[in-house]
Amino acid sequence: MSEQDEYLKLDNQVCFALYSASNAMSRAYQPLLKALDLTYLQYIVMMVLWEHKEINVKTLGQKTHLDSGTLTPMLKRMEAKGYVLRTRSAEDERVRVITLTDEGMALKEQAQHVPMDMFCLSKMSEGELIHLKAQCEQLLDNLKS
Repeated sequence: MSEQDEYLKLDNQVCFALYSASNAMSRAYQPLLKALDLTYLQYIVMMVLWEHKEINVKTLGQKTHLDSGTLTPMLKRMEAKGYVLRTRSAEDERVRVITLTDEGMALKEQAQHVPMDMFCLSKMSEGELIHLKAQCEQLLDNLKS
């Protein structure tokens, strides 16, 4: 087998390792987030809102790496659950503003255990996870440029 053939083996693919780990991570989150009535992507949005309380959809998309085609229906479902309000900006009616409701803010208390539970499930040290996160962020930056 040639060196080029080695490049085409699934077991040698970084992309497949990342894809598989991402899927496993999402599956591990499911039971933790089910109690909060959140999907993983909704949880990501809620983390941004818990930090900012109010944000426009464009900025939310930049922070979460989600496009408006994904965000809009998700935010409508989250509004129906009473977690967020979707309004128009007073300065520019074309801009949608997402605001955390009291119910959405209360959800933060219920979610406090999730990061530590995931840390325990990872069976990795804090240093290993910090290093892994930094490497993933570097890869993302490299691929975006």
